[in-house]
Amino acid sequence: MMTSLTDRKNSAISRGVGMTTQVYADRAENAEIWDKEGNRYIDFAAGIAVVNTGHRHPKVIAAVKAQLDRFTHTCHQVVPYENYVHLAERLNAIVPGDFAKKTIFVTTGAEAVENAVKIARAATGRQAVVAFGGGFHGRTFMGMALTGKVVPYKVGFGAMPADVFHAPFPIELHGVTVEQSLAALKKLFAADVDPARVAAIIIEPVQGEGGFYPVPTAFMKALREICDQHGILLIADEVQTGFARTGKLFAMEHHGVAPDLTTMAKSLAGGFPLAAVTGRAEIMDAPGPGGLGGTYGGNPLGIAAAHAVLDVIAEENLCERANQLGSRLKQRLSAIREKAPEIVDIRGPGFMNAVEFNDVRTNLPSAEFANKVRLLALEKGLILLTCGVHGNVIRFLAPITIQDEVFAEALDIIEASILEARG
Repeated sequence: MMTSLTDRKNSAISRGVGMTTQVYADRAENAEIWDKEGNRYIDFAAGIAVVNTGHRHPKVIAAVKAQLDRFTHTCHQVVPYENYVHLAERLNAIVPGDFAKKTIFVTTGAEAVENAVKIARAATGRQAVVAFGGGFHGRTFMGMALTGKVVPYKVGFGAMPADVFHAPFPIELHGVTVEQSLAALKKLFAADVDPARVAAIIIEPVQGEGGFYPVPTAFMKALREICDQHGILLIADEVQTGFARTGKLFAMEHHGVAPDLTTMAKSLAGGFPLAAVTGRAEIMDAPGPGGLGGTYGGNPLGIAAAHAVLDVIAEENLCERANQLGSRLKQRLSAIREKAPEIVDIRGPGFMNAVEFNDVRTNLPSAEFANKVRLLALEKGLILLTCGVHGNVIRFLAPITIQDEVFAEALDIIEASILEARG
């Protein structure tokens, strides 16, 4: 069955749609997936941080079923609906920033980023945008331009949009300090782009595809000061970090810094396509009527799911749960590190955690070792994802609702896979 499905996939689907596994899902529940052959897997990918509240959370499913019985699509720009308005009100209240806010809904994280850039340009009358090496902001053309990794995201796709600049992201493990990053940004403003032309600086509070590197608080505070000094807007890309993943509702809360615009998607609707941009009310109102939106933006099913997701996060204390799970995972990885010198770093706030591997002979990043661990874990029934510019990082993104016994089982598989990879 699996071989024939793989052959059918290869014949029918563009090879540009990469696949981490050949596990074809049949059903899923909370942190577990069963494939078409009946094999069971523990899901430590969560659809890339989408189902923070677990696969098919009963409250999310109930909310969507109730909405299905009323209507599934009108296009909010044609025939609006109250749930869209109510969700905007809820996000305006909880997104970081002690100021009046407004929100728009779109469909994907990349679309949220595109719209944030549009809004920033409209509000400032400027064109340039600064992003960071290793960042990931989507696969649309502006998303690709902002993304700080060439392969596989930019290679072969031609010229990128102009007026996008990159600065190095501070990662002390790789020899880039906060001071060096700030110096590089200062040099960028002196040599390449006048800060008076910069509409926005966009940054992930924890880099996602780039390797799960958290932004140092000192750097985030300095960025806020630089933006204020030059009239630049600060965009926090919370697409992967949002909705309890880092132990806070939004990762920016760890820094006490309020961005002007926040992009979000992924776990906002617990598995249904929904994304949003929330920001300062006066900035969000800069584009004229009709300048923002989209046919499916704020789809009623996604809106209903998002309301349920916010309820579940509050009712089940998922921020606290994320901190507990992340602490247990990092403790276990620290114990494994004593037996596996390939581990050079264990990191991440809340339950947005990663382990990084080097080759013990060369002390260079080892994508080979990370992928070997991933494949061994898959054989044992655990789905893991790699990431990082060097591909040598394994990121852990299990649903925050994962049952304790399933989590313990996964920890055992992680340990066994790392130790076996050494052999």
